[in-house]
Amino acid sequence: MRIGIPKEIKIHEARVALIPAACAELINHGHDVWVQSSAGVSAGYSDEDYLRAGCQISTDAHQTFQKAEILVKVKEPQPQEVELLGPEQTIFSFLHLAAAPELTTQLKASGTTAIGFETLQENHELPVLAPMSDIAGRISVQIGSNLLQHHHQGRGVLLGGLAGTERGNVVILGAGVAGGNAAVMAQGMGANVTVFDLNRDKLEAMRQLGENVTGLHAYQHAIEEHVREADLVIGAILIPGAKTPILVSKTLVKAMRKGSVVIDISVDQGGCIETIHPTNYAEPTYMVDEVVHFGVTNMPGAVPRTASQALSASLVPYILRLASADWQDDQTLAQAVNISAGQLVHPALKTL
Repeated sequence: MRIGIPKEIKIHEARVALIPAACAELINHGHDVWVQSSAGVSAGYSDEDYLRAGCQISTDAHQTFQKAEILVKVKEPQPQEVELLGPEQTIFSFLHLAAAPELTTQLKASGTTAIGFETLQENHELPVLAPMSDIAGRISVQIGSNLLQHHHQGRGVLLGGLAGTERGNVVILGAGVAGGNAAVMAQGMGANVTVFDLNRDKLEAMRQLGENVTGLHAYQHAIEEHVREADLVIGAILIPGAKTPILVSKTLVKAMRKGSVVIDISVDQGGCIETIHPTNYAEPTYMVDEVVHFGVTNMPGAVPRTASQALSASLVPYILRLASADWQDDQTLAQAVNISAGQLVHPALKTL
């Protein structure tokens, strides 16, 4: 099978889908791997590294797409990339189609088979999404603590405080992989952390992180009460493949403290904060009612080497399965298909 790795072209997306060692694994199983020139440079991997792994280097995106039967990339295909896709190809990447009607229409028209990292589930887990959620959760607190500084129009709060001062208040919506990692980081900084979820076992795990972490059932009234007093609110809600429900309304944002910060990790799927909209690392923030909003859709792209290594490790087993002639008999892969032969096939997307 011919596998193509394009260079990412989304703004400030520095990850690469597969590092050289991962490509070598695929090549050892008899597959050809074409990597677009300089695709891995921002993650610290040169074309020479890929050549030594046995890859072939393509000169541009057109050649990469032309050579490949399976395209593996990080972020959702951009319009100029969709134009290069055809009915005989499969694209395997993050898609987030629930919040992207234009991309959905374009992919349907291309006739390609589109499989989403975020809809690949096995043993009730999301094995490809999980490592990126790990990273997004962790850096959301790092970014949030920075945005709280006065020169970013933040409240001027040090999350952990110190002797003689108040601790900062962090509210996390969702105790899954992203929310749980955010809680670990916020707890470690010494903030007062409140995590909301509907799953009691997850809330108990949050409590075990430390005395400064409280796990609460996600009653809307309780969410509103704590968000109003928060310095940092992190949205980490996920319904695989589906649009994220709104938990923080415009009215609630307006009631928040001046200079507080909201970061919505679920912005790719529409976001759980009503005032959020997608941003990028070139212009990551904006203000609504004097509240700092951060809506970057590729948060792990800020740490491309770590993120590329983690993503590659999760991807290789599934690419090997996808490269087999009977992959459609693989229930895990078949259920991760978003679009096939011009039709939306994933249940969470059929209302689009």
